Amino acid sequence: MEVFEELKARGLVNQTTDETELRKALNEGMVSYYIGFDPTADSLHLGNLVQIIMMMHLQKAGHKPYALVGGATGLIGDPSFKNAERSLQTKETVKNWAEKIHLQLERFLDFETEAENRAEMTNNYNWFENLTFIDFLRDVGKYFTVNYMMSKDSVKTRLETGLSYTEFAYQIMQGYDFYKLNQLNGVTLQMGGSDQWGNLTAGVELLRRKANVIAHIITTPIITDSTGKKFGKSEGNAIWLDASKTTPFEMYQFWLNVNDDDAIKLLKIFTFLPLDEIDQIEKKFDAARHERLAQKILAREVVTMVHGKESYENAVHVTEVLFGGGNLKELDAKSIMSGLKSVPHYPVKADDDLNLIELLVSSGIESSKRQAREDVTNGAIYVNGERVKDLNYVLSESDMIEGQLVVIRKGKKNNSLLTF
Repeated sequence: MEVFEELKARGLVNQTTDETELRKALNEGMVSYYIGFDPTADSLHLGNLVQIIMMMHLQKAGHKPYALVGGATGLIGDPSFKNAERSLQTKETVKNWAEKIHLQLERFLDFETEAENRAEMTNNYNWFENLTFIDFLRDVGKYFTVNYMMSKDSVKTRLETGLSYTEFAYQIMQGYDFYKLNQLNGVTLQMGGSDQWGNLTAGVELLRRKANVIAHIITTPIITDSTGKKFGKSEGNAIWLDASKTTPFEMYQFWLNVNDDDAIKLLKIFTFLPLDEIDQIEKKFDAARHERLAQKILAREVVTMVHGKESYENAVHVTEVLFGGGNLKELDAKSIMSGLKSVPHYPVKADDDLNLIELLVSSGIESSKRQAREDVTNGAIYVNGERVKDLNYVLSESDMIEGQLVVIRKGKKNNSLLTF
């Protein structure tokens, strides 16, 4: 299957320019292509991973990727950002974030191969740094009419709430990126999310008018979570690629808990498993959805790709211990805190009574001593995964994992953390 057909079959293609010419270019030889990543945070996230996967597919098919970090555009802000202006960051902050994103991208694309399609990294600050305002207006701005710029959806949407000239000019800057990469490296294809269509086509227009070059665009659909929100940091639900911001365990749990109806679609988008293999997985999955086969494979493939096999295996182990009734003392405090990040946390003071019944009530896990005694007697209370039926049980240092915490479970799933 040719690469463009595979991208479409996986649900990775939303819009293109001239599809016939694009297919022809991809089939006739090596195409140099790029995606821009603005450093608007110190890490990329799952929304960006869709774009990275697009780059990986094309590189595997023999085409040459250019990963552009927007050191200049990151200082300006994209008008497609929600319904408000981005907060401008200092040059030092943006530079620092750009360097971190640079390192993340190197984990996915092949920059080491001796082949002609070795990946290249670039930063648009390189050509904007010494470009004067007058030169920019004369050499770039004159190729864009105000009517053309006003026609973009990202601009139209923001006109009602307010749009600065700074962000209005963003599309010209992105168009100039495409022009420079074409002139310097022969890049003729740009990719991005479907919400970037207006910015992407600005480059096609500039190349046509200024250099008489026919260029191409592919956009990916905006991937949403089960609530309909975009997989992106602007929505407040980001799954980051930086393990210090979203741990491998948290990422594993995210994929493990995706909606059944989305699981196969996400397998096609976020993994490199052959499509015929995914078809076989779908048949087994549909026959026993309660076993969550598709989610488990999805979690395995993505966590391994992003964080490595060892981190994936550790995430599985932590999951089995935390939710499978294992011995919690096998885990370190950091893993437990990460795994139970969203459960109730109750700080315990040095002078608090460590009698289990008293702690259950004072922490709010139980509503009364009577209820606490009843649950302990009935075997519904677990300390670090072990059932406790002693009404006089007192927590000791041996119960405190690394001297920091104790996990109390009520019933099968209701975990709480006592922190010391």
